[in-house]
Amino acid sequence: MKTNLTDHQSDYAIFLPSISGFYATFIGKQRYGEYVDYSRIPNNLNSVESLNFLNPQQSAFNYKWALYSAGHADIDISRAAEKEDMIRNRDRSNSWLLGDSGGFQIAKGLWEGDWTDKNCPKASKKRKMVLEWMEEYMDYGMMLDIPTWTYLNPKSSKATNIQTYQDAVDATHINAEYYMNNRRGNFKVLNVLQGSNHASAENWYQEFKDYCDPAKYPDTHFNGWAMGGQNMCDVHLILKRIVDLIHDGLLEKDVHDVMHFLGTSRLEWAVLLTDIQRAVRKYHNSNFTITYDCASPFLATANGQIYHSIRLKDRGKWGYIMSPAADNKKFATDQRLFRDAVLQETILKEFEDSPITEDIKISDICYYRPGDLNKIGKEGSTSWDSFSYALQMAHNVWMHIESTQRANLNYDQGLMPKMLINDTHERLLFKELVEEIFSAPSKAKSMEIIEKHSRFWMQILGTKLNVGKKAINASAKFDDHFETVINHNHTGIDDKKEKTVYKPNLDNNLWG
Repeated sequence: MKTNLTDHQSDYAIFLPSISGFYATFIGKQRYGEYVDYSRIPNNLNSVESLNFLNPQQSAFNYKWALYSAGHADIDISRAAEKEDMIRNRDRSNSWLLGDSGGFQIAKGLWEGDWTDKNCPKASKKRKMVLEWMEEYMDYGMMLDIPTWTYLNPKSSKATNIQTYQDAVDATHINAEYYMNNRRGNFKVLNVLQGSNHASAENWYQEFKDYCDPAKYPDTHFNGWAMGGQNMCDVHLILKRIVDLIHDGLLEKDVHDVMHFLGTSRLEWAVLLTDIQRAVRKYHNSNFTITYDCASPFLATANGQIYHSIRLKDRGKWGYIMSPAADNKKFATDQRLFRDAVLQETILKEFEDSPITEDIKISDICYYRPGDLNKIGKEGSTSWDSFSYALQMAHNVWMHIESTQRANLNYDQGLMPKMLINDTHERLLFKELVEEIFSAPSKAKSMEIIEKHSRFWMQILGTKLNVGKKAINASAKFDDHFETVINHNHTGIDDKKEKTVYKPNLDNNLWG
């Protein structure tokens, strides 16, 4: 079983687990005391630090890359925060962390303030704290953007004073200029591209591209790109935008080496983004690196789901497969191995172990016996305590990373997801078209190839948003957007809505 996933990353686009604050809390607080009783830690794990995949010396498995969001972090760097220790006191020589700026919190109306007024005390304080937090703890971090859909939610619009698309643009300019004028250079900044359709994405790009231009900002220019909104999920738009960047001189080696795709969960995109990365490296920037994140391993556990297998069917749908996990108090005294129990009890039809679940007992997950009281002094319906969640989150993280690496390995050996091949007329392969686009002698020729194959791009379903045959506008209905994320994350492969089972954690806040 692979335990050093860093060494198995090869030249693939890099998946970043989007670490939940709940998960980080276990690792951080255990360093300062017995947050988890030592008797509660399974025998196959040395300590709670075994769950810290950023720690190559003590982790059950090592993976050096991750994302952490200011939106659920303690961003006040002036005070101690034990729960943040996994982030604040990591070994930066052995790990790489991308900071999400918290624009989602603004868009949901959680970070209140008049973001259109650069002198608003609430907005100014939050803006300053985010930048200082990035400077202190991140290797790369995103500029604090205001997503264009903010004004569509009346509650968010009222809380932030973002009333129109143009308000989002103007407020983001305020944040970008603040970054420009106040950054100290301890981390590299990604310029975030937003837009809910091709037209608004093009407008946004024209508005903000200069922040990455060394000719205009020789000392403070931003260092790469983060793809949000339609830019993160629409292959047609993505290819056009990257061609623009190349020919605008904004994807230069040692200047703009990183491009991040926000919230990317479909397994086919693990190989799609590798194809793009390889082609851009070959013809334009040999250091170009694509990263992408999702919170699926953590969110799935919060909804009672566990990763149990990986599906890589040639000419079929690819995905990591999740199902409802074992949760029954009758297992609290069961000494069977976790894998044996879930298979023998037909809770799951198949289960692939991770370094976390290997040699773990089902009673390590189903911890509460009938009559046991939880931390708030009540008998809950679930057999899980809060550490049960942390253990299964760690397993899910390993499985998700393994699925992206295994997908790329099989893709290189000739297996092909259905989404990236078109056999209807002339046989088209995504990787061959990408090679053709980025090797073209001119921008005009690259764009001609992209437009010629617009029907092919439509069959490539987007991540989160159903771009492709099921296309919906990103600004159409955001309340449905989050539901779509959850449903896609539960199966990893299926577009159908799945029934989900939410398992409330009675001991702790899962995300706080």
